[in-house]
Amino acid sequence: MADVRPSPIAGTWYESNPKKLAEQIDSYLVDAQIPELNGKVIAVIAPHAGHIYSGHVAGYAIKALQGLTPELVVILSPYHNYTDQTFLTTAHKFYSTPLGNIEVDLSALAELQHNLGFPITPIANDKEHSLEIELPFLQRVLKSEFKLLPIMVRAQDAETAKNLGDVLAQTIKNKNAIIVASTDLSHFYDSKVANILDHEMLKRFESFNPESIFEAEQTGKGFACGHAAVASMLWAAKLLGANKVQTLKYATSGDITGDQSSVVGYGAAVVTI
Repeated sequence: MADVRPSPIAGTWYESNPKKLAEQIDSYLVDAQIPELNGKVIAVIAPHAGHIYSGHVAGYAIKALQGLTPELVVILSPYHNYTDQTFLTTAHKFYSTPLGNIEVDLSALAELQHNLGFPITPIANDKEHSLEIELPFLQRVLKSEFKLLPIMVRAQDAETAKNLGDVLAQTIKNKNAIIVASTDLSHFYDSKVANILDHEMLKRFESFNPESIFEAEQTGKGFACGHAAVASMLWAAKLLGANKVQTLKYATSGDITGDQSSVVGYGAAVVTI
């Protein structure tokens, strides 16, 4: 089916058997002990490594959406392959996971592109994991049907990220929507260094000052491969009335593998009004 984006990572990055996948995700959600959240949840930040490595952290972020019934889920992710395009989206009408297909909201995508004023490049059969990896979690935690607005952010500068955030807020302000920003933290430092870098970046997220995220990245004080996606989300969230970012969980790959000499950092956070 040409209109369905087939999963390039089911069976490697996460379980391909639907029953086992559902059970695994449900176990992450059960294990995630999040505090009572005051205020309306409008966005989360979630990691995007293979589920075996970061699924237990992602569970904290996605559990914050439990009980919500959004009609639209916006996912902002990085794009890890080379392209000279600023923003990308899928060329397909559906994303496929072992848990079923999720429809892309083509009207919301068209509205966003119109408001943005320049193209969001559609790409067929993309291999990007950072957007797809969140989908099975959303399929398990959101009990009502939702459509997807998938945006992969290649541009890494603050001005472009702010433009996307401003226009996204304009596009979804009258919609029943939530935003998921997909990012991992530092890569391949030892755990002591990673903890310093990652907590600094999480502090920047919590400051609700998107410019400070770019400053940390540029000066080497903290790293996040999806820092521009997170910044765009924060700019959009501010315009939608949000005023708080709360970190729910932090861990590294070393907590799973036992190898503390070279780790990847993972954080989960929630954004509320």
